[in-house]
Amino acid sequence: MKWRGRRQSNNVEDRRGVSGGQVAVGGGIIGVIVLLINMFMGGDNTAVINDIQNQIQQSSPYSETTELTEEDKEMGEFVATVLADTEDVWGKIFQENDLTYNQPKLVLFRDAVQTACGGASSATGPFYCPADHKVYMDLSFFNELQTRFGAKGGDFAIAYVIAHEIGHHVQTLLGTSEKVRRKQQRLGETEANRFSVALELQADFYAGIWAHYNEEMNNVLEEGDIDEALSAASAVGDDAIQRKAQGRVVPDSFTHGTSQQRTYWFKKGFETGDINKGDTFSELGLN
Repeated sequence: MKWRGRRQSNNVEDRRGVSGGQVAVGGGIIGVIVLLINMFMGGDNTAVINDIQNQIQQSSPYSETTELTEEDKEMGEFVATVLADTEDVWGKIFQENDLTYNQPKLVLFRDAVQTACGGASSATGPFYCPADHKVYMDLSFFNELQTRFGAKGGDFAIAYVIAHEIGHHVQTLLGTSEKVRRKQQRLGETEANRFSVALELQADFYAGIWAHYNEEMNNVLEEGDIDEALSAASAVGDDAIQRKAQGRVVPDSFTHGTSQQRTYWFKKGFETGDINKGDTFSELGLN
């Protein structure tokens, strides 16, 4: 992705240089596996984040400051550039529909973080908190994505993840997330999970919409970029994660969609550029 020398967002909070000590996560390796299965949260995050918070036993009372490396600083600049691109694209789309796009914040952290949705560790993976309109990311997740889950990596894989989480912010602004949350409160777990899947797939679709318009507006794509995004989307499919983490797949427990579904909806958004074609709920037979 061609990103150097371009506008960077002022809405990045870089907390990577501040550490609050080590966080003890209950449940040992089993707890970590459960957290990995629940990565890529968004939309109605409260229940999962509360589970994570319950596993965080205690954080050290001290804090210390560490200097960022040049690589850290470059990654921060890249993230700020991608966030600026999401601001431009969604600002334009909202304006064209007589709406106002309220820009979210993006928080970079290491190890653990406190949010308006509760505490979380780096094992959570990137997530959006609707209570404070912030995306939270520990960039070490992307090493895990490659080494543990077999994604290709590359800068556009990171861009895809950011765009996916911003997709959840769009859902919050449009009222989709709250509508889904109210419906889920009246449903059993299996049916509620289906609504979570539809919400996540729509966020993938919105990531594709962003990639479509960002290329149209800024001509940023390089060879292999879309393949990197598709590889990342496939790697975080529920079936792929469950197969690697527990050796079997339990479809009724899916909350984010299969690898095939995630890549399909990203591609649909990218190829059509039509925000009206992202009704994942109807496609899954949900009203």
